[in-house]
Amino acid sequence: MNKLTNEMVNAVRLLSIDQVQAANSGHPGAPMGAAPITTELWANHMVFNPNNPDFLRRDRFVLSAGHASAMLYSLLHLFGYDLSLEELKKFRQYGSKTPGHPEYKHTPGVECTTGPLGAGFAMAVGMAMSERHLASVFNKDDATLIDNYTYVYAGDGCMMESINTEAASIAGTMGLGKLIVFYDSNNITIEGNTDLAFTEDVSKRYDAYDWQVLKVEDGNDTNAIGKAIEEAKKETSKPTLIIIKTFIGFGCEERQNTAKAHGEPLGADNVKKVRQFFKWSSEEPFIIPQNIYDDYKKIADEKIQKCDELQKEIDDYFKKYPEMKTLYDKYFGDNNSDYVEEFEKLYATKPEKAMATRATSGDILQKVKDFVPNLIGGSADLAPSNKSVMEGESYFSKTTPNGRNIHYGVRELAMTGISNGIFCYGGLRAYLATFFVFSDYTKPMLRLSCLMKAPIICIFTHDSIGVGEDGATHQPIEQLTALRATPNINVFRPADYTETVAAWETAILSKTTPTLLVLTRQNLPQQKGSSIEALNGGYIISNSEKLVPDGIIIATGSEVELAIEAQKELKQEGIDVRIVSMPCTNIFDKQPDEYKEKILPKDVTKRLAVEAGATDGWWKYVGLNGDVIGIDEFGISAPAKEVFKHFGITTENVVNRFKNLK
Repeated sequence: MNKLTNEMVNAVRLLSIDQVQAANSGHPGAPMGAAPITTELWANHMVFNPNNPDFLRRDRFVLSAGHASAMLYSLLHLFGYDLSLEELKKFRQYGSKTPGHPEYKHTPGVECTTGPLGAGFAMAVGMAMSERHLASVFNKDDATLIDNYTYVYAGDGCMMESINTEAASIAGTMGLGKLIVFYDSNNITIEGNTDLAFTEDVSKRYDAYDWQVLKVEDGNDTNAIGKAIEEAKKETSKPTLIIIKTFIGFGCEERQNTAKAHGEPLGADNVKKVRQFFKWSSEEPFIIPQNIYDDYKKIADEKIQKCDELQKEIDDYFKKYPEMKTLYDKYFGDNNSDYVEEFEKLYATKPEKAMATRATSGDILQKVKDFVPNLIGGSADLAPSNKSVMEGESYFSKTTPNGRNIHYGVRELAMTGISNGIFCYGGLRAYLATFFVFSDYTKPMLRLSCLMKAPIICIFTHDSIGVGEDGATHQPIEQLTALRATPNINVFRPADYTETVAAWETAILSKTTPTLLVLTRQNLPQQKGSSIEALNGGYIISNSEKLVPDGIIIATGSEVELAIEAQKELKQEGIDVRIVSMPCTNIFDKQPDEYKEKILPKDVTKRLAVEAGATDGWWKYVGLNGDVIGIDEFGISAPAKEVFKHFGITTENVVNRFKNLK
């Protein structure tokens, strides 16, 4: 153990408040109170390599209370990561490596994007699950490849968020013994004391979740914190919550233990007084004495040496088990050319019978799981309906960590956060599943997926008013439009088997973009004209015989069948239209202008779009002279055919509305 000096801890505090003061915005209070926790953890317990932030055997540290970012940046700087003092001086400024909240792959050493409280907690659960699963796949009785702890810094706000409740519950159920959470209990939020809205006994709650709960009464006592960490490591069958009483804004007499310490700069006078309180050697900001840098470098060098020793273990492992190196490269590598060949085989096995696209997706999943061995995922208690179970594979649990299926329970929000954490850990491809209407419960964490460029896969079934008798609460209306509007996302609504294969291929090959498969409950016919061109997002599924068609009808999913039937009826009346299937508008919009002009020529202005959902997103394709058949109100409870008829999602209405176009 390294003997931490007060100056080492105070360096983290002062660098943090200097960052906030320089930016004139940020959150100084948490770093001032919690610096002893994180400094003790990083100095004496964590495995990491500042020269190689992605070192395989590193421990993961997740700042769930992401507003304390200045503290994390201070630690990364002091321990020698590629984060200069100049970057700290540019905290929260344009183009810096020190954004207001930590961002994955933007700052070296940041394991995931955090900010929304509790998000990091759920992602850490995913990381701990990944460690457990990958260890079961790769570790041998006489050789270890995967072995690390996942640490979380969380605050009062994290403990209040519902995502914490969901994630903590499943972590206890799964017995994630290498997950250790520090609860910085300072009893202050933006509005004041936590007693205003948060009086529960968190210790009892986590005990009920089957966690080990430890307490440290003095957040400045690094020895006590260190002992608690070692005690937590001894418990291998359940995760540990270490509740540590701290003082927000510690060292600032005017603001300590007040809401003012949370989210605003201390002010020049208070910063000066804090320096005096800690007997700091310089009154100038961002001045760290060389002896403190030396102390941190000594520890960092020890960490690097430890990682070098672990790297030798890794190298010896691969020498002893060369076949596992091949599997490792399959899990952690970047070569997916084999997958393209496998999908080519899937396109060639198109069935003839009508099928719900959820059933089609389920069949495809059984094939995909065999050539993507690192695929892992599950449903929020809807697997039989989502068709999201990998047959022949066991379920991940406390006793079967090698399972590739996951029982998430009714926890959509945590499920998505955990899936993000699985991605961030590395080596696994995560999918999740629920009814499409419940994508609303996944949205906050799905937004982070897009922001982190985490290519998770979402299987969303029961995609429209086709749900029928379950009624308005279960019939998606606005979800397609809302999700398509999210940056860096691919929302697929396939019309048949071929388009569903294209959706899965896009999902599996994606390296930076989440893919959503929005799938029907009701059977859909296999379309003669569907093709691999679905990978372009939109394509001509049934063309006009005329060089310049009399018009264009654009449709997705179950409405493609209606559009093609309408095309036939219009043809009998001498009107020859083109049918464009648009399974993924996000991908189509990124196609070259030449391709988009080929599919939707500008001089063909008679255009009609039809989709059983909100109309907002379709006007950019049909133009001012066009029309959209959709639904801009909530659904009704009735058999599916009656609901479609009620809302005019019928062949007859498609024909009539097209004929009315000017």
